[in-house]
Parts: sequence; structure tokens; C-alpha cells
Amino acid sequence: MIMAIRYFGTAAGQVQGVGFRMFVQQHAMELGITGWVKNMDDGTVTMELQGEAEAIDKLEQIIRAGNYFIRVQSFALETRDVVPDEKRFDVRY
Repeated sequence: MIMAIRYFGTAAGQVQGVGFRMFVQQHAMELGITGWVKNMDDGTVTMELQGEAEAIDKLEQIIRAGNYFIRVQSFALETRDVVPDEKRFDVRY
């Protein structure tokens, strides 16, 4: 059985108004990661990511790399308790 892990993450930089939430959601779903992503009033984006360690490591690399529009200046992860039976990755508003 594969063990899931969960992290709370905060991304700062050019991460709002550039499709960052959809970018995170798309890659998370491709990697089998569940959780959520949300814009915050201070310009950062927070998220919770749950899945296999290898998948979360890969998503972290993708987030840090960004794309033509997305520029992540800092990205921090903190361990959280796994949420049993979570099935989706949502964009929260």
C-alpha cells in the first residue's frame, strides 16, 4: 500500500492573475494529487497537496519552475494530517 502525505503550501511572486491556480490544478490532477488551491488577499496563493511523496516532489518542481506567465519567487511547504477519502483537487474561491 502506498502512503499518502499532505502538505500546506504557500506560493509568492507573480502567482495571481496569470492562471496559476488552474496550472496547479492541472498538474496535480495529472500526478494523482488531491487537495485545493486558493488566492489570498495578500497576493499569495495557498494550497493543500495530498498524494505520494514522489508525485508531490514532482509537482513542487513544476510549481517552482512556473511558466512564461507564472514566476514563483518563494514556495514553502508544511506537513499536515492526511485527509481520508479525499478524491478531488479543487480551486477554491
